[in-house]
Amino acid sequence: MMLSLTEVLLVTWTLGRAQGSISWEVQRYDGWYNNLLHHSCGSVGARLLRLLPANYADGVYQALQEPRVPNARQLSNAVARGPSGLPSRRNTTVLAVFFGFHVLLDILGTEKPGCPAEFLNIRIPSGDPVFDPAGTGDVVLPFQRIHWAAETGQSPNSPREQTNEVTGWLDGSSIYGPSHSWSDALRSFSGGQLASGPGGRLPRETDGRVPMWKALDPSTGQGGPQGIYDLGSAWGNENLFLQAESIAWFRYHNYLAAALAQAHPTWSDEDIFQHARKRVIATFQSIVLYEWLPTLLGTRIPEYKGYQQHLDPSLSPEFVVAAGQFLATMLPPGIYKRGPKCQFQKVPGPSGSFPAVRLCNSYWSRQSTGLKQAEAVDVDNLLLGMTSQIAEQEDNIVVEDLQDYWYGPLKYSRTDYVASWLQRGRDLGLPTYNQARERFGLDPLQNWSDLAPHLEQQVLEKIAALYANNTAGLELLPGGMLETDSSLFSVIILDQFVRLRDGDRFWFENTKNGLFTVEETREIRNTTFHDVLAAVTYADPTDLQPHVFVWSEGDPCPQPQQLTAQHLPSCTPMMVLDYFEGSGAGFGIIIVVLCCLPLVTLFVAWIVAVFRKRDFKKLQKKQSTSVRREVTGEAIHAMEWHGPKTDSSPVYIQLQADKVLKVLDGRGSVLRSISLKAHQRVEVILSSNKGNKALLLKSPKEYDLVLLFSEEAERSSFIGKLRGYLEESSLDLHISEMKEQSLMKWAVTQEQRKQILETFFRHLFAQVLEIDRSNAGELNFESSQKAKESLTCELSRAEFAEALGLKAHSMFVDSMFSLADKDGNGYISFREFLDILVVFMKGSPEEKSKVMFRMYDIDENGFLSKEEFLRMLRSFIEISNNCLSRDQAEQVTESMFRASGFQDRDELTWEDFHYMLRDHDSELRLTQLCIKGVPEVLKQNLHNRVSFIKKKETISEEEKDPNLDTTSHYVEREGQELRKRPGRKVNQYQLHLYTEAQRKKYQRNKVQQKIQEFKRFVENYRRHIVCVVLFSAITAGVFVERAYYYAFASPSTGIAQTTFVGIIISRGSAASISFMYSYILLTMCRNLITVLRETFLNHYIPFDAAVDFHRWVAMAALIFSVLHTAGHIVNVYIFSVTPLSVLSCLFPSVFVNDGSQLPQKYYWWFFQTIPGMTGVLLLVILAVMYVFATHHFRHVSFQGFWITHHLYVLLYVLVIIHGSYALIQQPRFYIYFIIPALIYSADKLLSLSRKKVEISVVKAELLPSGVTHLQFQRPQDFDYKSGQWVRIACVALGTTEYHPFTLTSAPHEDTLSLHIRAVGPWTTRLRELYSPESLALIGKLPKLYLDGPFGEGHQEWNKFEVSVLVGGGIGVTPFASILKDLVFKSSISSKLLCKKIYFIWVTRTQRQFEWLADIIREVEEADRNDLVSVHIYITQLAEKFDLRTTMLYICERHFQKVLNKSLFTGLRSITHFGRPPFVPFFDSLQEVHPEVQKIGVFSCGPPGMTKSVEKACQQLNKKDQTYFAHHYENF
Repeated sequence: MMLSLTEVLLVTWTLGRAQGSISWEVQRYDGWYNNLLHHSCGSVGARLLRLLPANYADGVYQALQEPRVPNARQLSNAVARGPSGLPSRRNTTVLAVFFGFHVLLDILGTEKPGCPAEFLNIRIPSGDPVFDPAGTGDVVLPFQRIHWAAETGQSPNSPREQTNEVTGWLDGSSIYGPSHSWSDALRSFSGGQLASGPGGRLPRETDGRVPMWKALDPSTGQGGPQGIYDLGSAWGNENLFLQAESIAWFRYHNYLAAALAQAHPTWSDEDIFQHARKRVIATFQSIVLYEWLPTLLGTRIPEYKGYQQHLDPSLSPEFVVAAGQFLATMLPPGIYKRGPKCQFQKVPGPSGSFPAVRLCNSYWSRQSTGLKQAEAVDVDNLLLGMTSQIAEQEDNIVVEDLQDYWYGPLKYSRTDYVASWLQRGRDLGLPTYNQARERFGLDPLQNWSDLAPHLEQQVLEKIAALYANNTAGLELLPGGMLETDSSLFSVIILDQFVRLRDGDRFWFENTKNGLFTVEETREIRNTTFHDVLAAVTYADPTDLQPHVFVWSEGDPCPQPQQLTAQHLPSCTPMMVLDYFEGSGAGFGIIIVVLCCLPLVTLFVAWIVAVFRKRDFKKLQKKQSTSVRREVTGEAIHAMEWHGPKTDSSPVYIQLQADKVLKVLDGRGSVLRSISLKAHQRVEVILSSNKGNKALLLKSPKEYDLVLLFSEEAERSSFIGKLRGYLEESSLDLHISEMKEQSLMKWAVTQEQRKQILETFFRHLFAQVLEIDRSNAGELNFESSQKAKESLTCELSRAEFAEALGLKAHSMFVDSMFSLADKDGNGYISFREFLDILVVFMKGSPEEKSKVMFRMYDIDENGFLSKEEFLRMLRSFIEISNNCLSRDQAEQVTESMFRASGFQDRDELTWEDFHYMLRDHDSELRLTQLCIKGVPEVLKQNLHNRVSFIKKKETISEEEKDPNLDTTSHYVEREGQELRKRPGRKVNQYQLHLYTEAQRKKYQRNKVQQKIQEFKRFVENYRRHIVCVVLFSAITAGVFVERAYYYAFASPSTGIAQTTFVGIIISRGSAASISFMYSYILLTMCRNLITVLRETFLNHYIPFDAAVDFHRWVAMAALIFSVLHTAGHIVNVYIFSVTPLSVLSCLFPSVFVNDGSQLPQKYYWWFFQTIPGMTGVLLLVILAVMYVFATHHFRHVSFQGFWITHHLYVLLYVLVIIHGSYALIQQPRFYIYFIIPALIYSADKLLSLSRKKVEISVVKAELLPSGVTHLQFQRPQDFDYKSGQWVRIACVALGTTEYHPFTLTSAPHEDTLSLHIRAVGPWTTRLRELYSPESLALIGKLPKLYLDGPFGEGHQEWNKFEVSVLVGGGIGVTPFASILKDLVFKSSISSKLLCKKIYFIWVTRTQRQFEWLADIIREVEEADRNDLVSVHIYITQLAEKFDLRTTMLYICERHFQKVLNKSLFTGLRSITHFGRPPFVPFFDSLQEVHPEVQKIGVFSCGPPGMTKSVEKACQQLNKKDQTYFAHHYENF
């Protein structure tokens, strides 16, 4: 834990005021203000001081690499490879070597990797025995460049300069830390002591408060804080021996503090600590300069002449390399441990005991050997062992523990120490060997032989070859190592330490700093490291030689032998870490789960849909008044087998008195009736195996009945009842048996019967139309019996009715069936059907009228009575849902008799009947039976019989040329009614036929038509195209800008080098998402859009397409969201395998490089970071919103869509949080979001202000076909236009969801009205709420909440001279308002651009929307200027030239002519049967209105209908004539 606030305040106070015993300037921990002229000199983070110009490849920062300099590994092998075991020439002890490394920790901290991460990787030659024994040639040891000053390395004038991460003074920072906070974390704040672990002899194990380096143990792979002590230097635990040196100084401080506390009991903790620290630092300085350095270099140190303020003591890069490499050559492969009485201890190893601790297995050791037993005696044994052991010779040879087994970087556990330092020298931009010698006054190298005369000639030749025999290219590091006397390294090291001493204001010998008296200075000078060890170990002073850095003859405890690698355990070989090991499966599962989110959401949505459908069905059943019939107890229960691939269903069998066997379902509905009248013998086949449960009742002229009983007894009971029933009916029963499998194979199933009937119809039409028999089709049957059945197939009444698409008991089927069934056996044979079909397919009008006459001449007296005529009419009316009452039918009959002059007759002969139909020969000529089996080719031929516009005077060339587009010719004749309606005056536009059919514009080839179609498409959708292109360009622009920025232009963080593809995809898509998710809000600003569409902006922006644009933007944003996710998946994988040293550069606010190199696992990124968690939640929300917003689920559960789409609030909150963490970049979402959010908020507030006002319902009316008519108060200042829509909510339903509906009232009316069809749960419940029963309980009409009005494309109707309104189903609602508005404006002589409106009403039956008929009737009565032409298409009827429809058509035209109104609707509007022929309809408009260049087409209804209208417009727009601009709305 960090210091408490109280402790911090106490320390500050004691330092500043209360320490009367502290009379000197306390030296700062961070090195600042040592030099009062240059305050940062020697401080933490100060730059290294170049003694010579930087030697970079580009003169700025790029390090020299192959081939300009030799391969580092090859050079290491050439320079440093050799035998170990040679003792130091000056008998320098190993203690002096590790003391030197400790001194370097005090003044030098250059191990911190630089940011962004840059690498000078070491390529290992193929076949290297240590690193590439397999000879792959692919091994590359990573080497990361060290930290540099960010402001350097920008130009040759300011080349890269590295920084020192500790103080550059000999100030004990390796003991107390390089900062005040670090020092405080090391202190116990009791008795001036440094905090210690149990026993007081060792420091505390690290707990994270101090940023100690925690590299992995290369021999075991172990990491973590275990065995890592809190010391002044982060690298103090690098090996056991350096750790022991650090612990010695830790103990020495506490030793002095205890002595001071005893001598000065009144001193505070701070007094004692600062006195002890001052003395320890001074002692350390004295030992380094006057005991250790002369021993190491073998030279005398110049006399101290006082503090020199203008001397720059900064460390040089040359010293960094020279000191480290000079000491490295003296390290032995192992270190002895001994007791106080010269007992050299054995060290346990993997294969026995060994004389010493192996150096290569001691780096960052966490094992329970040596110090790890937490016994202070181990530190003592190591320190004593090092005092007796003589170091390796000061030469060029480095032991294999460093050269081959130095602890490795990143994922490699081992590396080459020498090669690494060679790369470090290149990283530092060191000068060449000769430049350095000249700088320090030494002679440059002229000949290779002068470099190292003590070496073998072949070694020198190898090194010379690596440098191409160019002595000028020899680098400082190898040159200095190869020197015989190490003269260059010695002079560099001596120069540095003298500058450190002379430029240090707090040097202990400086009498002007007031630190010590002359006596104290002398005492410090006389204190040696021998005295320090004697004070901190359990050894007696006599157990140590007086000069512990040298072992001389006669000194106590000589070493047993000079150690070599052969005496020691082997080094653990290199291991390569796989950071992703064990993560593949989990990572893959997460990706799969993320990919399956839409599927999971789909499943949830499906469950919601199932429940909603179930609830809706319950609601519908609740409202239904149908009562189920109960199955009588006399019925016999069984399961009916339908076929091998169809499930059996439960049925009930009833034996009727009139020789009819009925098959009922569980509700008592008749599924099938089997007549036994024509059967003399009933054949039954029983199964003889599998429990004897199956029964087959043969029905020769229908499909068979196969029953499965639960047990044989039930079957026997049924057979008994059947036998008795047949005996009563005088019928025989023949029973046989066969195996159940054969029985089911023998049975003719319903599916097989359908195939037989299909062949039946094909052969019928083949004979009637002389179609090739091969085109009629043949069926391959399994047995001759079934083939025979096909040839002798006869249709039952039910099958005949199904073929005509009618009910079996309708009057029309009765009449037609009785006429066709000549033999009266209750079935129609092939020949009988053929006879009647020939008449309708090829017969003359006279023959057809004769057939109809015979059909309804029930008493066959040769006369058709009025009653029989009425029966005929009613049989036709049956197929239109009985849309006429009996009175209307009688009225039609009387009028038709009267029009033909037969008003005085009660009966008609055939001649009279045919005379009544005299005006309709053309219709009768085309009349046929609408039968399901008719081939498509025939249907096409039948349709192409009558020209839409009859040109009586001339026949154009267009008609003569069969290759030209004949779309406008072969269509129905109703187009004539477009020109002139019976009983009405001719409209103001006269018909002008096109006679110049040979014009080139009609002779376009396919390519020209496509070009014209494209031109018209661009003309119609130019605003849409411009907006989409502009929006897409902006989206692509922000994507490219961010992608380019992070790839090439961003401040160098190294992230692009780490994950190039992932970062450009994720950042680019993030920018696009930010833009799209922000501006998609504008598409939902309904009030703003309604206002803007009335401005000039509507000429440039298609406001009516806001919803479509919303969907388009949403889908594009979804694609970019998936891209963003994919980019981050790549990033997460790369970050999961990227070492910590790189991650700490990329994410300095998240990661601290502690040397462990282990990155966070993939799940940390997904679930333990704010961006990761919010990202996953965003994906979940997006999946839910998008799935529930699909057309299907929106239709099934609008409430689900309503609720889930309101998650957009949470979506934006999470997006803001997601980006605010600034993991990679500073938040940018607000740049895009603020403006749209403010506009949307204002728009939403406007809607909310309206929504809070309750609107009283004035009138509620339940209309047929589930339509609810609501009339309610018009709020003040509620201005709207015809065709606009509103959103309403009804709190009485228990929900606040708003639903959109088009207003059916006109703007001039005082109230507002809606016609709402009950098609979903909400609308159904609304209808139930306003039902008389509900209102009787409530006592008043429930109020509504209103939001709107909102604009849409239909309100543009008045901007065209000619407009066509096409309404289908409930989609007619906007046109009700438009029609009323048009007529009103016309009646008050309002100036209108629109001169003519054609209203096409497409409905299954006019009964569905009788309310609209009332509106149209009002329009007709008020329309004095012939503005509106209404055409009603009733689609429930059969095809136009079917027999039934032909007769209805004749009756309708007669009624229209006589009474000037429709037989079906009572309107003067023209009623058509079948679907509207949009292409010829629109084509005729071009001729009716030739001067109009642009016709507006507005459609609203089912998607199928609007697509048909769109295709018709596109087809006609291919021609260079009138342009049809289509605006549509689906529901």
